[in-house]
Amino acid sequence: MASHKYTTRLAGTSVLIVGGTSGLGFGVAEALVEHGASSLYLSSSREAKVNASIDRLKKSYPDAKTNIVGLACDLGTEETLESNIKDLFSKIDTKLDHIVFTAGDPLGMKPLADVDLAFFKKCGMVRFFAPFFVTKYGASHLNPGVNSSITITTGAVAEHPNNNWTTVASYAAGLQGMTRNLALELKPIRVNLIQPGAVETELWDGAFENEEDKAKALKAFGDKMATGQVGQVEDVTESYLYAMKDRNVTGTVIRTDGGSFVM
Repeated sequence: MASHKYTTRLAGTSVLIVGGTSGLGFGVAEALVEHGASSLYLSSSREAKVNASIDRLKKSYPDAKTNIVGLACDLGTEETLESNIKDLFSKIDTKLDHIVFTAGDPLGMKPLADVDLAFFKKCGMVRFFAPFFVTKYGASHLNPGVNSSITITTGAVAEHPNNNWTTVASYAAGLQGMTRNLALELKPIRVNLIQPGAVETELWDGAFENEEDKAKALKAFGDKMATGQVGQVEDVTESYLYAMKDRNVTGTVIRTDGGSFVM
């Protein structure tokens, strides 16, 4: 019988995806179902969205054996952020193999003169403070050893500045340092950072009044990329699978930005 040591590396695994109900997180969820994960925990801020995403997965993969569990968790409120994350992990009664963090919220873009401390803190709640505490409390819920991993998400603005993005860029770049130090502190558990450029997700649908405006925006972003197009979820998802599969990668920033960095 032929060996399948490469194509089955995620089979039988138990994975939590924080932000797994849309965009890249949902793409990772689909891929894990296809790879035969045994347990999949999907977390997002609203229970209705979590349930709808689970229904989508079950309809798309009616014969899948993956046990899918939904867990609502609000990451946007400073006063309850840490306690909500503790509560999230208290609801998972089995050891995890991987944690993937793709949660996001509307980007905090403002001219520097308009940024105050309250705005600055709010911009980092979901995208910076939340992954820190998810990692802090999630590490003890992972199976010990190099087979386990935590994968966080940042953005290309960490290295490619844009006007009015200083607040976002500060957190995006800060995640690079956070990832390296977490990889050291949690070794041999692996911690890595995915750095996508623009990716076509559901967020684009709500950002424009009509399809024509959306198409123009997608083209404008695509023109800034060496590939000539914005990223597709099914392509960028591969970077998360790689971070989970490669037991030799940790403390690393993995770029998947269509070559925007070289343009």
